[in-house]
Amino acid sequence: MFNTNELQELKSLLLSPKKISIIPHRNPDGDAMGSTLALYHFLKKLDHQVVVVAPNEFPDFLSWLPDADKVLVFERENDRAKKEIECSKLIFTLDFNALHRTGDVMGAYLETLDIPMAMIDHHQAPDSYAKYTFSDVTYGSTCEMVYHFIEALGYKESIDKDIATCIYTGITTDSGSFRYPKTTGATHRVVADLIDKGVDNSAIHNSLFDNSSTNRLKILGMALNNMVVLPEYKTSYITLSQEELDSANNQKGDTEGIVNYGLSIKGIEFAAIFIENKEEGIIKISFRSQGDFDVNQFARTHFNGGGHINAAGGKSLLSLDETVKKFIAILASEKK
Repeated sequence: MFNTNELQELKSLLLSPKKISIIPHRNPDGDAMGSTLALYHFLKKLDHQVVVVAPNEFPDFLSWLPDADKVLVFERENDRAKKEIECSKLIFTLDFNALHRTGDVMGAYLETLDIPMAMIDHHQAPDSYAKYTFSDVTYGSTCEMVYHFIEALGYKESIDKDIATCIYTGITTDSGSFRYPKTTGATHRVVADLIDKGVDNSAIHNSLFDNSSTNRLKILGMALNNMVVLPEYKTSYITLSQEELDSANNQKGDTEGIVNYGLSIKGIEFAAIFIENKEEGIIKISFRSQGDFDVNQFARTHFNGGGHINAAGGKSLLSLDETVKKFIAILASEKK
């Protein structure tokens, strides 16, 4: 996972205190926020001046993470965020491997900077923008990579309860509560160590999954009512229009994980959810699969996206109806 020369160079760089920025991808999830905040707490213990700059708002169900209230939001605090980033001597980019994943505006801004970057990520086909690239698709989460990154630097004993809590959160969310195929024995050994360091795994699970708002449950109800099953393609899909989301007072994070319900149906190997976002002028898409069907390649080929073999995302500039028609036509042509 770690290039020895790059790791040693970065370790030397981190020996003296400096200004460091840490950036997750746009619409950050549990792994993105968990990994960035874990690294934030770790680097602060090494006496660095550290700031996390998220491209946009993150879901409320992650607001309890240690020091989540200190995260700058690029869209909301643009001038301050740019000032913090531009005076940094090093930028860590976590849980993404192409700058456009921070959004068109922030991605274009980051491309103008002459500041060394370090990437820690587990997605396929990384871009070459980073001076230090730690990329490994065999890991189920960036948080698990951050744990081993700290270990490889020789600071494993510095992992305290706050760092462990952040790492545990990302592993939990990106592993589907430890049920996805990339959850290995090594993953469980990491988790065991995190619990030994004081992680309250039961409380974290409750905060992530058992703390739904009434609005979120209404949206889930609409989504399940809208579900369409295509048995001939072993596929299901869900649609949510902007009007439906507005009627339930949708908040960021309320649609998180809904796509997985489609994959829980007997005989279904491929699931998708299409979410209309009129403010951005796009249809946001999430794909999930079981077995060998590569949704990363499907998303890259057809919907300007990507991710993992069994979990990926994309977008469409067509209307919601036209996007669904395109999706079904692709299934028919590929005879999935």
